[in-house]
Amino acid sequence: MKKILLSGIKPTGDFHFANYFGALRQNIELSNNSDYESYVMLADYHALTSLHNKEDASKLRENTLKATAAYIALGLNPKNIFKQSDVIEHAELTIILSNLVTESYMKRSHAYKDAIAKDKEVNVGLFNYPILMAADILIYDAEVVPVGQDQKQHIEYARDMAGYFNKSYEVEYFKLPKEYIIKDVAIIPGVDGRKMSKSYDNHLEIFADQTKLKKRIMSIVTDSATPEDKKDPDTNNVYNIHKHFLNKEEDFILREKFIAGGYSYKEAKEDLLTTILNWREDKMKKYNELLERPEVLEKILKEGSDRARTTAQKRMPEIKKIVGLL
Repeated sequence: MKKILLSGIKPTGDFHFANYFGALRQNIELSNNSDYESYVMLADYHALTSLHNKEDASKLRENTLKATAAYIALGLNPKNIFKQSDVIEHAELTIILSNLVTESYMKRSHAYKDAIAKDKEVNVGLFNYPILMAADILIYDAEVVPVGQDQKQHIEYARDMAGYFNKSYEVEYFKLPKEYIIKDVAIIPGVDGRKMSKSYDNHLEIFADQTKLKKRIMSIVTDSATPEDKKDPDTNNVYNIHKHFLNKEEDFILREKFIAGGYSYKEAKEDLLTTILNWREDKMKKYNELLERPEVLEKILKEGSDRARTTAQKRMPEIKKIVGLL
């Protein structure tokens, strides 16, 4: 029997290369693996923790379609993707699980503690975020949930809540999920040398138009070395972005260019741009074709959500019966 795999991402904006090399690529490869029954979730309920007005609502709809197009253009099997809010059972199970955990337990959440440390006002959606994430996992009985090391706590919460449920109702209904830590996660520097992040505004968007992409690449921070100087590739922002697009032989050739000298930063940035444009050429074409046909994207999401909901609908009556709602 195939193991059930669940992965997801919030549709909060355009994907950048740290998203791709850090998680998306691995998630797509795992999700397309025939050893798994895969569900790739666009976590639009989760996105609501930071989207609160009419303008945000319009952005969420747009970003959901963009994320769908991006996933497919990057190689995901379209049948695996679905929209979280189309499967109402996520919300139903969240309500049930929320009655099994305490306020003090929820205050251990990294996201909550980080918000408090930054003196932010915490909405209930953010406070309950780990419960909804646990419901996302448990409603499908997922055994494989790919996460980065910094997201390990989400799986721990899901495992705890599964255990609380089983103990409280004296059943062995929920499996205790285990984290599937993505190994060899690439850390991509941004144009300023810090870790690439949208919050730092130092990111390179995968599907940015060529003019914008070129402007960002040419703004990559470098040292004061002249074109004739030898350069250490391992401490160089341009090289440390470029290498992720290369095979071993191509990487060796690029390193030698930096080490030998006579390789200007202008030339290095232009070469990086060329590499990215070649890498994404077919993907960009697919992405734009899909965005021009939103009805196709809507159909893909509906079919994926129907498939996901079929699984969730089988389990929800069983859960309701256990807790006395049926």
